[in-house]
Amino acid sequence: MNKPSGFSAFAEKARPALREELRVAITSSADHGTPELQNMIAYQLGWTGENAGPKAEGKQIRPLLVLLAAEAAGGDWQAAIPAAVAVELIHNFSLIHDDIEDNSSLRRGRPTVWKNWGEAQAINTGDAVFALANLSLMNLEKTLSRETVLQAGKLFHTTCLRLTQGQHLDILFENLNQVSLEEYWQMVSGKTAALLAFSLEVGALCASAPDDLQSNYRDFGHYLGLAFQAQDDILGIWGNQEQIGKSNTGDLVNGKKTLPVLYGLAQKKGFYEGWSAGPIKSKEAAKLSQMLEAEGGRAYAQNTADRLTDLALTALENAQPHGEAGDILRELAGKLLHRKE
Repeated sequence: MNKPSGFSAFAEKARPALREELRVAITSSADHGTPELQNMIAYQLGWTGENAGPKAEGKQIRPLLVLLAAEAAGGDWQAAIPAAVAVELIHNFSLIHDDIEDNSSLRRGRPTVWKNWGEAQAINTGDAVFALANLSLMNLEKTLSRETVLQAGKLFHTTCLRLTQGQHLDILFENLNQVSLEEYWQMVSGKTAALLAFSLEVGALCASAPDDLQSNYRDFGHYLGLAFQAQDDILGIWGNQEQIGKSNTGDLVNGKKTLPVLYGLAQKKGFYEGWSAGPIKSKEAAKLSQMLEAEGGRAYAQNTADRLTDLALTALENAQPHGEAGDILRELAGKLLHRKE
């Protein structure tokens, strides 16, 4: 039997405490004759309904990053649990609303909240989860100073704004013929990187780490998110379908303006002409992906992902993570930044 990774072992240790705090956090949603609202939130968290369980709950990487950063920065991960719960809830808030905005009927292999209960109730559920996330963050006052909790709150709300700005741009891009690389990175910085950056920064804040180390943890999360998205864009066109668990023609067929696509469009060559000819059919996507690769789209995206990976790993070392938690952060960074699926 293979020995579990450091991250897996830490997750197994921390998840019961995280789940218990989450359970307590959502209990108040049923306080005023609204047990169904609590049930909808529990469903979103993967606890109830058909196929409930670990797969439906998701990997919970973001809240676990909060706890790891707190420990690696010299604190006690258990003291940071309220912040981790806030991160997990705000992530699920964004998923509930994203599924409505993207008209997605499935999430983690199950019908989405809006598909089960309708759009109106799903929007309200997302709003409730947002409120619960804020209440959870305030529970940091049990172990931290009010000044620190206030600072965490400001960071949290700034992050929530960045999330919505990133989603705004993502939706906007669907109807734009031209999107610049600068606009793309603005979108990714909000939609993908902002919550990762907050997760690591607030963990260090909970450990009362010096400001410069908190900034390094934030930079690690920021570049981790950017590199992760760049890799995701590459896999979305050239990834192994069996490994990534989805079609590698979907991004082109759906007209997603990903990093390699934007590079290819900027070259104004064959790929540009093929893309501009109209909606791409599945049988045409393979040829177009080959054309994009030949014109340098894949190499550009990979070089960008490599550069961002170096920035992320440098920021992590500058944060000076120590102990077992520090080793786990390095291990996890390596897996996330060099994945094939």
